Amino acid sequence: MKKKFRFQGGAFLLFLLFAGLFFLLMARIITIQATGKVEGQELAARAAAKYSQEEVLTAERGKIIDRNGEVIAEDTLTYKLVAVLEESMTTNPEKPNHVIDAEETAAYLSEQLGAPKEELLSILENGMEKNRHQVEFGVAGREISHTQMLEMQERDLPGLLFVKDLKRLYPNGVFASHLIGFAMKEEDEDGLVRTTGKMGLESIHDEVLTGQNGKMEFDTDKWGYLLPNSQEVVTPAIDGSNLQLTLDRTIQNFLEDAMSSVQEEYNPTRMIALIADPDTGEILGMSQRPTFNPNTREGLSDNWLNESIELTIEPGSPMKMFTVAAAMEEGKWDPNAYYDSGTYTLLDRTIGDHNSGRGWGSITFLEGFQRSSNVSMGYLLERLGPDMFMNYVDAFGFGEKTGIDLPNEAAGQILNQYPINKLTTAYGQGSTVTPIQMIQAATAIAGDGTMMKPYIIDQIKNPDTNEVTVKSEPEEAGKPISPETADEMRKLMASTVTAEAGSAKGFALQDYTVAGKTGTAQVPGQDGRYMTGSNNYLFSFLGMAPAEDPELLIYIGVQQPQLPADEYGSVPVSKIFTSVMENSLKYLNIAPENSIEAKTVPVEDYTGMPLEQVIADVTAKGLNPVVTGENTEVSNQYPQGGEALVAGENIILRTGGETAIPDFTGWSKRELLAYQTLSGLPLEIAGHGFAMTQSVTEGATPATGESVIIELQPPEIFYPHQAQSSDEEEVPSDETSETPETSETPETSETPETPETPETPETPETPETPETPETPETPETPSDNE
Repeated sequence: MKKKFRFQGGAFLLFLLFAGLFFLLMARIITIQATGKVEGQELAARAAAKYSQEEVLTAERGKIIDRNGEVIAEDTLTYKLVAVLEESMTTNPEKPNHVIDAEETAAYLSEQLGAPKEELLSILENGMEKNRHQVEFGVAGREISHTQMLEMQERDLPGLLFVKDLKRLYPNGVFASHLIGFAMKEEDEDGLVRTTGKMGLESIHDEVLTGQNGKMEFDTDKWGYLLPNSQEVVTPAIDGSNLQLTLDRTIQNFLEDAMSSVQEEYNPTRMIALIADPDTGEILGMSQRPTFNPNTREGLSDNWLNESIELTIEPGSPMKMFTVAAAMEEGKWDPNAYYDSGTYTLLDRTIGDHNSGRGWGSITFLEGFQRSSNVSMGYLLERLGPDMFMNYVDAFGFGEKTGIDLPNEAAGQILNQYPINKLTTAYGQGSTVTPIQMIQAATAIAGDGTMMKPYIIDQIKNPDTNEVTVKSEPEEAGKPISPETADEMRKLMASTVTAEAGSAKGFALQDYTVAGKTGTAQVPGQDGRYMTGSNNYLFSFLGMAPAEDPELLIYIGVQQPQLPADEYGSVPVSKIFTSVMENSLKYLNIAPENSIEAKTVPVEDYTGMPLEQVIADVTAKGLNPVVTGENTEVSNQYPQGGEALVAGENIILRTGGETAIPDFTGWSKRELLAYQTLSGLPLEIAGHGFAMTQSVTEGATPATGESVIIELQPPEIFYPHQAQSSDEEEVPSDETSETPETSETPETSETPETPETPETPETPETPETPETPETPETPETPSDNE
């Protein structure tokens, strides 16, 4: 019997459904094969994302170095603590690789890191609750030293890992801190931790110091293991550029030591100091007090101003240098002419000399300058003419920014609206300036009439690419006076140190002549009126040495020191100046005054000449040959040909080959650095001054990789015969002291005459708003109490 076909509608629908799905799947497969894309995304890219790993290569922050390449700030190796919480990291229960006991771990870390145990325990427990692979401990778990890391590893607590990290290190501690500033780690918006400059040069040049991170990419399997035959792709990090300053670390250390000593002894409210090369405008030293340690930020207050350039002050008597220079240039200075000291009246205003207006009778203008007479400036202004004087104030750069390569420079304000303003400006009161302006103006006197623009950045250079993005050169800022006037001014200023009536006798040096001018400027109080009392002054000195041909120029200001009853305000200033200037000139190998006439020997270029012939030649000229190497031909030398040495000094000759160590006793740091460069030997130079001891004896050859440690001592230790009691030099006699006391009756100095006590809106802490008296109520009494 033939079966009757029955149409199965349900089966047919299922067939159509599966057939459609099959065709759709085939179409999808063909499409993927043809295009290599899924949902608009490359399959290769998705695979790479799943199995590719990336490691960040951290760029090293650029160094800040001094003029000789010595480190001021650099990155140093530290460690970051990580606690592993993922149990799967432990494959052997007997040697766990994750944190087992959170309580014990937190207790131990609290002892090591100095953080509260509860805080550390909370971090661990929260990480465990949220099934995190690992946790960090914030600031407390960063910047761990190598020694501390090793100590913690010995405890062998499970789950603790130490990841290499970098920390900003300031090896000199308190060292031009408001100039250098500091950098610290902080977390950005993406949760990444990076070192960021927060103050000073670290902040100003943060971008060039930071550099660019690199990365390393590689392929792994799903368990994180490196795939065989996979290729690493490395994008190298570009380290930050190095910032080389004009500062000299040795000179800066002289300055820091002297200022710290005075700070401890006198506890002034403020100190400012600047050291410059007057021939180039390079700043060799810059410091202030109070200050702080950039490693710990200890001592950092709410005052982040670099006061040498951002603070405006009333300069006091150093301003008289420029008043007299203007008169000399215009032919109005007659040092032997007489005037009546004591008081001077201009219209309805009367000013007085610093000895309560008593003066010294009829004296010469020369003696008036030596005694720092305010009244002499009044009579000199009559001869010169107030308007002509103001022209010279402009020519010396006052009232305008110097343009130093630092931000936020203040301009100060020169008052000239009323006749009394011009008079008080002539002796340094009323108008305001900055310490860096004083330095710039004084370079004209020190440098034969040419005023040099100050600068602090020598160059910015990337160590990886050797690209120099900034290179500074000396730049003239004007020629306000002639070479003849500058020479005459240096002689006049030197007389303030040497003359019987000189106000700067306490600033004399042991071995060098000094030219300079002391100052004792009144200080505005909180109410805008000048403060009274023997301590309430800004005592200062602007000096240069040697006086005949200055190598260094120094400004020092000490405000409101706590003086003993038997000391004058110039004493703490002189303690800084004499120490720093004497030591610095010796460090720079500047011949002392009694050696100026010593025979100098021109140095020839001996490169390529036989060693035996060169030794005979330099010995015959009275020089001391120091040979580095054992070859027989000179390949390099220090100093180079064309320079000159004083008879008896060292000339270093490089010949190549193995080097035997000479006797370094008495060598300066500059000679040691030159020897290191020529010989290639690793010298570790500790201290400043002159070489006293060395770790490798004379004639020996250091082993490979062995450093030669050389200890230097300051001149006063290396040359003990020069370590005379500084107090004998620094305490001037009553009749010549640059203080509020008078020569006749110092006990009356507590209340210097201030008949009207003029209002002064500006305070030294606000350079952005310099004083702007609009009326003649400017200082009309002895404002510069010498």
